Amino acid sequence: MPAGFGLIFGFIVAAALAWLLTPAVGRLAFRIGAVDRPDERKVHTRVMPRLGGLAIYASFIAGLFALLPFLPDAWLSAYDARFIRALLAGGTIIVLLGALDDRFGLPAKVKLLGQIAAACVVVFGFGIRISLVNIPFGGTMQPLAEWLAIPLTILWIVGCTNAINLIDGLDGLAAGVSGIAIATILVMAAVMGYEAVLLLGAPLLGSIIGFLRHNFHPARIFMGDSGSLFLGFSLATLSMLGFKQVTIVSFVTPLLIIGVPLSDTFFAIVRRVVNRRPIFAPDKGHLHHCLRELGFSHRGTVLIIWGIAAFFGATAIFMSTVVPSSSANWVTFVVIAVLVLILQIGAELIGIVDKTRRPVLDFLARLGMKVGVPTRSK
Repeated sequence: MPAGFGLIFGFIVAAALAWLLTPAVGRLAFRIGAVDRPDERKVHTRVMPRLGGLAIYASFIAGLFALLPFLPDAWLSAYDARFIRALLAGGTIIVLLGALDDRFGLPAKVKLLGQIAAACVVVFGFGIRISLVNIPFGGTMQPLAEWLAIPLTILWIVGCTNAINLIDGLDGLAAGVSGIAIATILVMAAVMGYEAVLLLGAPLLGSIIGFLRHNFHPARIFMGDSGSLFLGFSLATLSMLGFKQVTIVSFVTPLLIIGVPLSDTFFAIVRRVVNRRPIFAPDKGHLHHCLRELGFSHRGTVLIIWGIAAFFGATAIFMSTVVPSSSANWVTFVVIAVLVLILQIGAELIGIVDKTRRPVLDFLARLGMKVGVPTRSK
């Protein structure tokens, strides 16, 4: 049978298993005390089971092994096989770390050390790293020195892992954004012929969709850190493999694919620095909090952010598959400039950094251009 059938089969197995397994994981979470209790920072009003990431992870593994028999013997290169083992090894560490946090509430420093350890397994244990970069308008890929490639790869993996974790604040938000990012990666991998990305992405997307059946508002279970950290880690490693050979777009594409969580994380850091708060201190200033304050419903807020994520994904696909390589540098520069301007205006409109400091909007107002944001009654 063709490999495509195997990918579809693995997707279906993962989705079905996640749908069936998630309620059992929820009961387990209640039994062992892995629950999320409401407080002043959270939007839910009752005790909720966590550990949903275990269902995502188990379903992903099952879907992956279900599709392997359908693949031709020579379908994967030696590097691809090593990469798959790296993701599974590092991902297992991340899931265990997240599960411990779901149950016991680990300190932030312990979780950070665990994430660095998982990243080091990928980098040192399996030799996976960002090894090529493109100098803007330089025309060719340049090798990256080891002393720079290693910390850059670890920083990328840890940063993406935490980015998904930080947006996990509403029912179905992190799962949906991650699913859109994985779907984007799958489309691009299919066009470019990256077999390892297809092999991992298909069951991973299936497990997310199956889990969403129980996680979309009103949620019956949360994915917890076991899920958000695993999805962030998986996105980081998948994007690192899939697009390392595509000129400057190789750097821009992963940023676009997970543009929503990365930009939210960036603004969170800026917000805490501006307000002189610890960077790791939690607050209620994230994108979903701001949209809720504007009066959008729970579901409406999630759907808006899903739409933004889909826009970023479509832009990434356009940049990597439609834009000719001869003009990729200039088009990329223009796209980045426009997106940065849009992000800044959006951040000022909803007050994600500061409710009073709006330099770009004030400048546009002086030019006679008034920009406002629509609101909804609560």
